[in-house]
Amino acid sequence: MNFRTQIPIPPNLNPIDYNSKIVSLGSCFAVNMAEKFEYYKFQNSVNPFGIIFNPVSIEKLIYRIVNQVFFTEKDIFFHNERWHCFEVHSDLSYANKEEFLENLNVILKHSLIQLFQASHVIITFGTSWVYRNFESNTIVANCHKLPQNQFQKEILSVETIGNSIKNTIDLIQKINPDCNFIFTVSPVRHLKDGFVENQRSKSHLITAIHDVIKPQLPAVNYFPSYEIMMDELRDYRFYAEDMLHPSAVAIDYIWSKFKESTIAESDFPVMEQVDSIQKSLSHKPFNPNSESHLKFESKLKQKMTNLQFQYSFMKF
Repeated sequence: MNFRTQIPIPPNLNPIDYNSKIVSLGSCFAVNMAEKFEYYKFQNSVNPFGIIFNPVSIEKLIYRIVNQVFFTEKDIFFHNERWHCFEVHSDLSYANKEEFLENLNVILKHSLIQLFQASHVIITFGTSWVYRNFESNTIVANCHKLPQNQFQKEILSVETIGNSIKNTIDLIQKINPDCNFIFTVSPVRHLKDGFVENQRSKSHLITAIHDVIKPQLPAVNYFPSYEIMMDELRDYRFYAEDMLHPSAVAIDYIWSKFKESTIAESDFPVMEQVDSIQKSLSHKPFNPNSESHLKFESKLKQKMTNLQFQYSFMKF
């Protein structure tokens, strides 16, 4: 007897392999998946401007990158002894204004190269709820802990999200027409917005994505991260202590479903080799100078050398 339902996921017609170059953008769950790519030594970059949750802010950054609209003094502000930008995450904020601008524009240039070379762009949306700055009348990616009275909270309509998704795809295809896209919705629950509000937010994202994805767009796919968490893993034991984020077990499970549907099966043996090396590298010997451990290290180095000969980009 089967005590749970499993979500059927059709195989991606443009699977990821070790020759793929992946750019991951979006919420913290995008980082969770990117960490898996990093562990298995795929060619992957993630969130050059930090974690971004909403579709409009991602579109705005993609526009900047593709058109190389450099950041200037009018795009930044000083608060709590650091310089910030409403378009990027606070992890990038800096004490020195000139260095902050220089760093943002270096990332901008490098991101253009990454998008130009990308075989796959994976975008994970977190929420439809956004904050609009009263002074500029623009939606921000991050409020940087400014007073709440400087912002108006609003929810993006399905139409607005759909337009942002279309614009994002068009912008990237302008410089990289062969790029493949994978959209997904983060399983992280944004309960600070409210229980009903979180469901409403996720439904707007899911509806908008599926309004854009059509059979005639084989390069644009959807991966059901949110649905797997809500349906297959519908138990609090699959959440972290905050009861909002997926636990490590849940992330591993969602990754396994992603691997089965989206990564080329022909590269599974390479992933197994990488996994074996990674586990060996984390091994802590009782006696580092023993003959058995020295042999173990020698074999491990040979395994790494063999893989790196085949895939020169792999670094352990």
